Amino acid sequence: MPDSQSPVLDTRGQFLIAMPGLEDPLFAGSLIYILDHTNEGATGLIVNRPMDVSEDEVLEQFDKDHPHVHGNHPVYQGGPVDTQRGFVLHAPGDTQWGHEIPLTDNLHCTMSADILEAIAGGKNIGEHLVILGYAGWDAGQLEQEIADNAWLIAPATESILLETRFEHRLDAVMAQLGIDYHSLSPMAGHA
Repeated sequence: MPDSQSPVLDTRGQFLIAMPGLEDPLFAGSLIYILDHTNEGATGLIVNRPMDVSEDEVLEQFDKDHPHVHGNHPVYQGGPVDTQRGFVLHAPGDTQWGHEIPLTDNLHCTMSADILEAIAGGKNIGEHLVILGYAGWDAGQLEQEIADNAWLIAPATESILLETRFEHRLDAVMAQLGIDYHSLSPMAGHA
């Protein structure tokens, strides 16, 4: 018997790829990692849309006394909801952070400032993404958008999230599927 919290279509831990026909400028060309999907709705993070702010600029808020030279890592626009809320996608490590949620054996999401304070203080947490905001769907909304051909579901891998540069993530996911994104038709039901 299905769990009452489980949606009919569970995309948790997978990628959503915006289909070419999705014209909403907030989501056109987006690759989204789905954090949670229940019968009450879904939550995801856009992982290929950098903002015009660097990670160093964000870290300065936590440690103004030390210059930050963590490289030119972007901060990502995770979606239009709660754009001041931060998420850090990272591999599990030797430190347990506040509000750290294991997504897979090799990928965690932390939603507390302590991880950013640690990075600002010089702690190396390995490859990670700093993301502000998220994308959210109400009950049944994502399922309907998928049925309407707005999204393609694809398996997610930690290597694409954490090791592939943002401008190559979408193509890397499509390559795993054996599909050229640019050859997809914006019209449902057309090759």
